[in-house]
Formats: sequence, structure tokens, C-alpha cells
Amino acid sequence: MAYRERLLERQRSTGRPVRVGLVGAGQMGRGFVAQVRKIAGMEVVAVADVDLQRATGALKSAGIENVITGDDHDKLTNVVAEGGTVAVNDAALLTALPVDMVIDATGVPEIGAQIALRSILAGKHVGLLNVETDITVGWLLSRMAAQSGAVYTLCRGDEPAEALKLVEFARDLAFDVVCAGKGKNNPMRPHDTPSMLTDEANRKKMNPKMLASFVDGSKAMIEMAALANAADLGVAKRGLSAYKTTVPELHNVFKPSADGGILDRSGVVDFATGPVAPGVFVVARSDEPTVIEEMDYLGMGAGPYYSFYRPYHLASIEAPLSIPPAVLDGISDIHPRAWRAEVAAGTKRAVTAGETIDGIGGEYVYGMIDSAEVAREENLVPLGLLAGARLTRDVDVDHLLTYDDVELDTSTTIYQLRALQDQLLATEPPGTVGPIPGIPKA
Repeated sequence: MAYRERLLERQRSTGRPVRVGLVGAGQMGRGFVAQVRKIAGMEVVAVADVDLQRATGALKSAGIENVITGDDHDKLTNVVAEGGTVAVNDAALLTALPVDMVIDATGVPEIGAQIALRSILAGKHVGLLNVETDITVGWLLSRMAAQSGAVYTLCRGDEPAEALKLVEFARDLAFDVVCAGKGKNNPMRPHDTPSMLTDEANRKKMNPKMLASFVDGSKAMIEMAALANAADLGVAKRGLSAYKTTVPELHNVFKPSADGGILDRSGVVDFATGPVAPGVFVVARSDEPTVIEEMDYLGMGAGPYYSFYRPYHLASIEAPLSIPPAVLDGISDIHPRAWRAEVAAGTKRAVTAGETIDGIGGEYVYGMIDSAEVAREENLVPLGLLAGARLTRDVDVDHLLTYDDVELDTSTTIYQLRALQDQLLATEPPGTVGPIPGIPKA
């Protein structure tokens, strides 16, 4: 039975749709609300945004009227329980409302960590349109959710989730996964800053900081780290290759160098430039003669390397697909199953002691992926911890920041979760699922 039919069946049996709360009513959030509005059996019943007008606007643009606002928890709870819709400017208040699942569309690591933690502790499923949080503390959050009986998941529609589906497809067919990745459609200019991209961002109706995170490569590094951790794949090399190629050539490029490709080994993530974006891909191998013969007959090439390609990802439009698996089946679409990759931070210019880093897509740093093992050995600071960090010494351009270079805000939720995650990863294998102090078992 399709999820559409099961959602309707659930609504008939419970007398209400799946109630969804959304945090963040920017471009992604608005698209999410509009799409959920079209799906029978689920409703966005609460939206939180620091700009209350943006929250109400996202609902009203989707045709949802009579939106109730305020900060009276009991009143808002009654409105939601009676089938109404609310908008608030406090994400913490939203996570306390009677919703079945909370979706974070802020893209801010600290906010995502706060929302996920509050949702999990309240026994609510949580879905992130916030890969930045996942690549910083996603392993811990997914484990906490599993222990409490909730589901933690990244949402469908972003490249990590859709590439993972191709990985699962290949593995289910007993192909060996050689490389998984995405196409990047922005130029790679790691030193570009929001102030340099303001005019382009205005033309594209984008936040300059968001555009900078695409152009400087941070977003691609973040997405591929999430894929590596979810699919238990390695990192091709520091910074990945950004090799310019085309879809028909993917399987000729992303294979081991011993067979004419660019990789030093199989089982890694990487990304391509050129006309591969906005798609995702997997390069897989089969050594079974009959399979090779049949794949050639089916037009997939002479083998033994094959590319499986999805030419699109639909971002917030596809994100609602992660709600039914969580609510109906207790299944996460994508979460870290291992901790294989980290995203560190390189400096966009020389930075002097005392300066304060403004975070992902800002004026100071760009993301740089590497293996988690190398990041530990070199004491590299995760990119997701650096917003608000103060430099303790002068560093040159393209310097990868270490914990010795910065003073972090240790009071943040994401810092404290990361400290616990590091402690657990240092003492037990990533696949272990044991009790976490302070988290109730379901």
C-alpha cells in the first residue's frame, strides 16, 4: 500500500491528519508548507520563525487562514488539538505543542541541535532540512532518538538522501558501491564571501550567505559528509575532486585509478562539476559474467563499472516524503550509521587574533571535508561549531582551523552535544547502541 493510502487510513482511524510542526519559514520552509498542504492525511499545524510575519505568511501563501499567534502554551495547544493552525516566534514553544513530527528548515547548526534535542526529549519525531546540524552531531542525535522511541532523520529531497537511495538500490542488487556523489552547479571559489556575492544573490532572490555557502564549496562538502556517514563510505580525498565531467562519463571517471579512473580506492564519496547537477549518482561494479552480459544488453555499458543516476532532487517539495516512514513505520530515511567524515574549516583570508567567525557561508571560513580519522589526528574543529568562535592567534589564508586556534562558545547546545558525541565515539564503535545517560528508554 502506498503511503498516500496509509495516511488516509490513519486519518480515518484516528480522526485527524498527521500533525507537523515546522521551524523556519524561509524559502525551504515556504515550499514545504505549500507541498504538505496538497498531501491528504498530513497538515502543517504550527510554524515557528523569529519573524512572526514570515511564519504567518508561509501559512497564508499556502491558503491556510485563521492562523492563531501568541505565546500562551495552553491556548495554542487547544487550537492545535481542535484542528486549528498556529504560528509562533519561539521554536521551543513549537516543540511542546501536540504535533507528531517537527521539521527544522533553519539551516543553522545551533538551532537545529536545539530543535532536535527538544523534540527527541518530548518523544516527537524530528526531520531536518538542516544537514549542517547532522554532520556535526547527527550520530548522537540519531542514537538518542532511537533510545527514546522517536525517529531522527534528514529529509528526502536533498542530495544526501537521494544519493543514499541509489546506494541502497545498488547494494540491494549485490553491486559493489565504488563511489556515490552529486553534481555541483556553482563554480568552486572557496574565498568568495557574502559581501562579494550580494548583487548575484539579489538577482537570484537568495540570502547572500546561503549563496556563499554554495559557491565556496561548503554546502557540497557538508552534503557529501552526510552521505558518507549515512552510507558508511569513505572520503575520496581532502576537499574531494570536483572533477568536471558529464553523466555518460561518470562510471569512467569515478572508479579506481588502476582501471583508468581518478580514485585511489573504492567505497568513497565525491562530487562532480559540469552538467551532472542537479542530479546524484552512484558508480557500482559487478564481476558476475552473466550480469555484465545482461547489463550490456540493457544499454548500461560494457561494464564492469556502471553509473546509476537520478537527474534531479526536489528539495522542500520532496521533504514531506520523510514524514510517513517516521510516523507510520518508525523508520528514518537517512541518518549517520557510522562516523566516517568531518567538515573542517579553511580560512578565506588571513585572520588576526580577536576576530570572530560568522559561521557557514560567511566572510571568514569555507568548509573542507576529510575523513573523521584525519580530522581527529589533526585536531580540526568541525565547521558546525565555529559560529561565534574567537580567533586566539593569527592565521594565514587557507589555514585549516584547529581547536588550538579558536575559543569556542562552550555554552551552546551543539557544543555540548558534540562533546558527548566525541566522548562516546572515542570509547565504543560507531554502530554500538547502548544507554546514554539522561535519555529515557522507550
